[in-house]
Amino acid sequence: MIVYQCEDSMAGVFTAIYRAYKEKREASDVRVDLEKEAFLFAEDVPVEPDPEKARRTAGALLKRFGEEDFFRICMALSSPDREKGQAVFQTVAAGLKDGCPAGHLFDDLSDPNVYRAFSLARAAGREYDHLRGFLRFQELERGGVMCARIAPRHQILDFLMSHFADRFPRENFMICDQGRGLWGVHPAQKGADSAESADGMKSVESMENVENAERMESAGSGRRAAKPERQSFPENRASWYLVQEKEEPLFARLRLSEREEAYQELFTYFCRKIAIRERRNPELQRQMLPLRYREYMTEFQRELDRTNS
Repeated sequence: MIVYQCEDSMAGVFTAIYRAYKEKREASDVRVDLEKEAFLFAEDVPVEPDPEKARRTAGALLKRFGEEDFFRICMALSSPDREKGQAVFQTVAAGLKDGCPAGHLFDDLSDPNVYRAFSLARAAGREYDHLRGFLRFQELERGGVMCARIAPRHQILDFLMSHFADRFPRENFMICDQGRGLWGVHPAQKGADSAESADGMKSVESMENVENAERMESAGSGRRAAKPERQSFPENRASWYLVQEKEEPLFARLRLSEREEAYQELFTYFCRKIAIRERRNPELQRQMLPLRYREYMTEFQRELDRTNS
């Protein structure tokens, strides 16, 4: 058996898939592993992520299986499950072997690997859909930069950045994955107000404990950001990038603008007043809006503060 040991990223797994097919390995004799785990009578092959090979693999999968199935593959690879690499590889191998048409890669749920990959993709996709609606931006004190915090179980920051970059191309905004210490940074694109945009990005660039913050694109000067180390494949990746916190959490050092604080007060008051006390249904509310999403939602801050105090 050949064990391709790769890093926990889409680029790592896609590079391993590329090598397996380039070297013409039998799928039944291949394992894609994210941990340096020893297997008896197996040949370990270390795999370094190669952006070019990963892009070629992603393009081939997208062309062969279609957008819907390719998105599911990416969602499955955002899972924290350590067996996701093997599940995705075997699913792709089965689809290629059986000549699976576009949109039908995950039809054979009787296959354990297909079912596992499908389940991982479904769980990640559900969290992605939730956060697209539950994420709350806050305006920072300097430059009007918009900032939001999340704590997802899956590594879906890439997909959220892609979504909001399409919705707010003229905004300077950042999304912080608190659990991973990872920041998505989106400088305002051309056409935004140049003075406000430049001031906003200067305030972002002054954050000292964000690794490689000098990569950020200054909207005022037109500098382009360097390619980030972490690779993924959203369509609009050129307009944003990811940076990693070095040590202390950065968000605690940021201050909200006075306008933001005033609007938060108004929004909280609005949510409280439109509620009909006689129709409160906490159990249904928890089903529709799980408790783990509420920590960073403006309308629940007072309730959480009272609970914690």
